[in-house]
Amino acid sequence: MPSRSNALVFWPVLAFVAVMDVVTKAIAVRTLVPQRVPHEVLGDFLRFTLVYNPGAAFGLHVGPLSRWIFTALTLIALVILGRLYVSTQRGDMPRVLALALVCAGAIGNLLDRLRSDLGVVDFLDVGFGDARWPTFNVADMAVSIGAMLLAWVLWQEDRALARAGASASAPPLAGVVPADRGDLV
Repeated sequence: MPSRSNALVFWPVLAFVAVMDVVTKAIAVRTLVPQRVPHEVLGDFLRFTLVYNPGAAFGLHVGPLSRWIFTALTLIALVILGRLYVSTQRGDMPRVLALALVCAGAIGNLLDRLRSDLGVVDFLDVGFGDARWPTFNVADMAVSIGAMLLAWVLWQEDRALARAGASASAPPLAGVVPADRGDLV
């Protein structure tokens, strides 16, 4: 069971990011009309452009049932992330933060899918000229940053387990007698 110290980071981060995502999307829907018309913020590099994504990341679409397929996949992912959170050791803040970010982003985009058949609200448009990154939102940023951090955390955990396993199973070197370190003083 996660410790109270983990919960003191996890829940506020999750709530803050989810609320920021909902609020920024609501502002985008109200102010960035009509759809697909760019509004320059930092010249051509950063624009606010309202689009609806009925699919998943990078416009991945699996047909007319995309909304429900991605809703189901998100719910499955949230269960897996919840289990990772429950198994997180007390004070493992990088892992707690990563899980909070990914969960918050998943929840933010899930709310869009449940609320409207238009899809997820995206509005952050970055690039130069016609070379643009796919339009995204706060939830997408949280998922991306959280997923990278979680991958790094899990990789570090795997490396630590491998080192511990290697040192525990390594046979002593034949014929090697440990040196008496007392003569180094």
